[in-house]
Amino acid sequence: MDIWSCKGWLHLDSFDLPQDYFAQLPRDLRLDLNDAAFDLSSGPVINECGQELGEILLNLCRAWESADTSTSYSLLRKLPELEVSLTDSAKTALGKRLVRAGMRFQSMGQYGQGELQKIAKVMITTGRLLSSTESTEDEEQPKEETRMLKFGELQVELTSDKANIGAVIGFAFGILSWNLSQGIQNIPESSLQYANDNALLLAKSLRGALLALCYTSTILSGFTSVGLVLLGRQLQSKK
Repeated sequence: MDIWSCKGWLHLDSFDLPQDYFAQLPRDLRLDLNDAAFDLSSGPVINECGQELGEILLNLCRAWESADTSTSYSLLRKLPELEVSLTDSAKTALGKRLVRAGMRFQSMGQYGQGELQKIAKVMITTGRLLSSTESTEDEEQPKEETRMLKFGELQVELTSDKANIGAVIGFAFGILSWNLSQGIQNIPESSLQYANDNALLLAKSLRGALLALCYTSTILSGFTSVGLVLLGRQLQSKK
């Protein structure tokens, strides 16, 4: 018996979703879906997996990127037919890609009726079955180069060097905010002279608001710098 049938290769009903399912995902989950597509098809996919399987994975990547649920399901249905023609190295390469992509689905969290988590479980389980034991252990932890910080559609790769640079910038901004607050604080209220009391009250209110803003920026910059330093150490330790 082959791995696809006896061990539950890609329970295809997990991918049999409404035609607009992927298209209806929130923007942040669509970005995660794009990341899963990248993990599934990046690198020399045809050299590693063979021409036919490689092309299917590339087309599946395009289907996910365009949120085409029905095409995704149709392509996945072709995979079990290729089992007899796959070499051991191709199975291992496919397994690694399935684990990485499955982890992307896993990171999406609970959504709807848990469809994404079902997909994640199937892909990770199948990927580990296809991969060798050694390669499976390597895939159980996310690699540093896949750590991304997202601001809407903007994605920034997280590394220890970038985290440390960000900490320095945050520290410098905190010092700037503190110096600005001290400059405002050193302006005595008695020196504020305006034509009437209303203007004077407005000036005092603006002065207080600026002080609050500067102090808040200083505190936030401090916390941000400390957090980035800790993140940099964590990323460095995973190298």
